[in-house]
Amino acid sequence: MSRLITPGYIFTFALITFLFFLWALPNVLNDVLIKQFQKSLELSRFEAGLIQTALTVGYFCLAIPAGLFMQRFGYKSGILAGLLCFAGGCFLFYPAANSGIYLVFLGSIFVIGSGLSFLELGANSFITFLGDPSTAARRLNLAQSFNPVGGITGVTLGTLFIFSGNEPAPEQIAAMKQQITAAGNAYTDFLQTENSRVWPTYILIGIVALIVAFFIWNTQFPKIETSEKEKEKEKGSFKALFRYPHWYGAIISQFFYVGAQLGTWSYLITYVQENSPLTEKQAGGVLIVNMVFFMAGRFVSTFLMKWIQPTRLMGVYALINMGLVAVVILGSEWASWTGLHAVSCWIGIGAMMTTSFFMSLMYPTNFASGIKGLGVQTKLGASILVMSLIGGAILTPLIGLIAEISPTRAIAPGMIVLAVSYGVICWYGFRGSKTGKN
Repeated sequence: MSRLITPGYIFTFALITFLFFLWALPNVLNDVLIKQFQKSLELSRFEAGLIQTALTVGYFCLAIPAGLFMQRFGYKSGILAGLLCFAGGCFLFYPAANSGIYLVFLGSIFVIGSGLSFLELGANSFITFLGDPSTAARRLNLAQSFNPVGGITGVTLGTLFIFSGNEPAPEQIAAMKQQITAAGNAYTDFLQTENSRVWPTYILIGIVALIVAFFIWNTQFPKIETSEKEKEKEKGSFKALFRYPHWYGAIISQFFYVGAQLGTWSYLITYVQENSPLTEKQAGGVLIVNMVFFMAGRFVSTFLMKWIQPTRLMGVYALINMGLVAVVILGSEWASWTGLHAVSCWIGIGAMMTTSFFMSLMYPTNFASGIKGLGVQTKLGASILVMSLIGGAILTPLIGLIAEISPTRAIAPGMIVLAVSYGVICWYGFRGSKTGKN
C-alpha cells in the first residue's frame, strides 16, 4: 500500500500543514476588510475590491522570484523567508491604521501577499514530496483541509475584533459631521476609531508567524535529491514547460478558481446585507458558517478521492456550482421577478454558502494536477502556477464594477463572473487535466 506520509517526517508534515492554517488568516480577513474599509475609509465596492488586488499582485510579482530562490536555497529557506515577509506586512498595519491612508493599507497587504507567495509555493510543492507520488493529491488535500480552519479563525477574529457593529445611517453621518471636536468633527473621530480596530489582530498574527518561523528553523527537512544533470536542466525550462498542456491548463483553471473563491467570499457579507435584515456582525457570522462549509468540503473530498479521480470530482463539483450560482443570482432581491427571494431570502444566501463546499477541493486539485509529471521543471512550473492567483486581482474588482454600473447597484449581477469561472474549471476537470506532452 502506498504511504501517505514518509515515515519519520510526521512532525514536519504537521508543521508545514500549520502553514495552510496560518496563511488563511490574512486571506479571509481581507473579506472582512472589504466591508470594514467601505465604512472606515468611505470606499466604493470597486475600490474596496482592490484589497484583493493588492494581495494577489503580491503573489504574482514574487511567485517566480520565490521559485528561483527555493531552486537555489531549498524549500526550508524559502518558507522561512516567506514567514518573515508575512510577519513584516502584518506589523505594517499599525502605521497604516495611524495614517488612515488607503494606499498604505494596500502596501501592507501587498507585502503580506509577497510573503504568502513564498509560503504557498513552498508548502504546496513540498507536501507533494512528503510521501508516495501516487498519493500526492490526497496528501495535499489533507493539508489544505486545515486551510479553512484558519479561515474560520480569521473570520471569527475579524467579526469579533474588527467589526464594531456601529453602522450609522446617512442622516446620522450628517449629524456627526456637524459636531465639532478637537480632531475636526465627530465623524472624523468615528472613522479614526474604526480604522484603529484593524491593527491589533494583524500584530497578533505577525507574532504567531515569527513563532512558527522559529520552529521551522529548528525542524529537520528531508533532502530532496537532485543530480547535477537535473540542476542544469532546471535553469532554462520555460520553453520545456509549455510542452505540458495539463500544466498551462491548470494555470487557466486556477486563474478562474481564485477569482471565483475571492469573489464569493469578498462580497458574501455585502450580498447577505443586501438580501436580508442582518447587521454586519451577523453577516460576519454567516461568513463563519460559510467557512465551515468549505472545511467540510475539504474533508469529504479527501475521503471521496479514495474512489473517484480528483480532477473528475472537481469537474462534477464545478457543474454543481454553476447551478448554485444561478440560484444566487435568481434568488436575490435584484431578481425579485423570479419570486424566489419572496419565498425566503435564505435561498440565495444558502446557495452562495454551499458553493464553498464544492469549491473546496479545487485549488489543491488544480495545483497537484498541474505539477504532476513535470519532473525537474516542478519548482518553476509551480511558481508560475502560483502566479495564476492574479485571477483574484482581476475578477474580484470586476464583480464590484458590474455592481457599481448596474441600475440598482446590487452585487447579484456581478455573480455571473462566478458562473463563467466554474465553466472553465469544469472544462479542466474533464478535459484539460489529462497529462501528456506536446
